[in-house]
Amino acid sequence: MTDLDDTLYPCSTGIASACRKNIDEFLSKRLGLSNDVVTRLRSQFYKTHGSSLAGLRALGYEVDADEYHSFVHGRLPYHFIKPNPVLRNILLSMPQRKLIFTNSDTVHATKVLKKLDLEDCFEAVICFESLNMDYLDQQQNQDCNPLTSPVIIKPSIEAMKRAIAIANSDPQRTLFFDDNARNIAGAKAAGINTVLVGRCERSEGADYVVEDINNVKQVIHEIWGGAEKYGAKDKDSCSSGMVKSMEASPSPVVA
Repeated sequence: MTDLDDTLYPCSTGIASACRKNIDEFLSKRLGLSNDVVTRLRSQFYKTHGSSLAGLRALGYEVDADEYHSFVHGRLPYHFIKPNPVLRNILLSMPQRKLIFTNSDTVHATKVLKKLDLEDCFEAVICFESLNMDYLDQQQNQDCNPLTSPVIIKPSIEAMKRAIAIANSDPQRTLFFDDNARNIAGAKAAGINTVLVGRCERSEGADYVVEDINNVKQVIHEIWGGAEKYGAKDKDSCSSGMVKSMEASPSPVVA
């Protein structure tokens, strides 16, 4: 499984900064606060709840998830995201199942994958709706108000477990790619094998480090059957292998 934003495309696109700006504007309009206050509030929400939507819900605000995502993602500069033929070829060459796992909504995920020309490279997209709306429907919880229900997203262990259940996969036979160190730590706590993307040094819980997603084949060549077990090297560098060996699987869920 792989994260989407700032993992399958570089953070230099400016999508993340534009998203933060839109969140600040949403909070300002919703709460009537000044820009400097909402910026601090957004940062606090992210640290304590994983997102501003989750933070607002936790404080008792009724916030429609579709309205929030439409405002935050609706005006993003998607034209800055370009097709990545190198990554496309890498993904198509992987023999394992491949799924997206993102906190974003399905509309945003679809737009990004289309811009990257990677729509047909993934079996499914596990997103906000999968973790929250679909889960509530499956539980048939008629007493739950979707406008006030707690938000389940990365890096919570609950989100990781729900993603694994949706993917119908074994966490010990799954590789999870993400650019966020907190998400990596959450996945490792849930028993998932992890790959930190976009860094040179390994964070807590990261089994692999890949500075550039396009170099994944050089760093984790075992995905393509190059060894009976994933590497057990212990190097703090961009080419570091796993801290501990992990038995290879004929069909693990990967990027």
